[in-house]
Amino acid sequence: MEQIKIYIKRLKKNHPISLPQYMTEGSSGMDLFASLEEEVLLLPGERRLIPTGISVAIPEGFEGQIRPRSGLAIQKGIGLVNGPGTIDSDYRGEVGILLINFGKDPFAIRNGERIAQMVISRVFRSILAEVDDLPPTQRQEGGFGHTGI
Repeated sequence: MEQIKIYIKRLKKNHPISLPQYMTEGSSGMDLFASLEEEVLLLPGERRLIPTGISVAIPEGFEGQIRPRSGLAIQKGIGLVNGPGTIDSDYRGEVGILLINFGKDPFAIRNGERIAQMVISRVFRSILAEVDDLPPTQRQEGGFGHTGI
């Protein structure tokens, strides 16, 4: 498996939190942990920006994709408002996770709890070429639901 180096900085020296980590050998995403001074209660329908206490330096040509944790989604209804979120290679601020509670019950987020995952992926910069007509396809303009349910 190809590897790249990601530089990571802990932002709260007196409040250490686990660094992102792969939980299994085959994991594509690293779990990210909440860095909280006190517990946060996320009410049904509420969204909150949860800090991770880290910043990262992702190499040019790559991005960090922030994705929900499937266990939190199925068990508690917790997801991401902007999922997947993107950490650009030139961003050096704190990684924040924009959680939303789609469930019926309040959800308590505690310091050190795994709240999301980050996948590092290659990106390509597009070159746009304006044209009068696009190359034809079998689908053409068929959009939402055009192939049935």
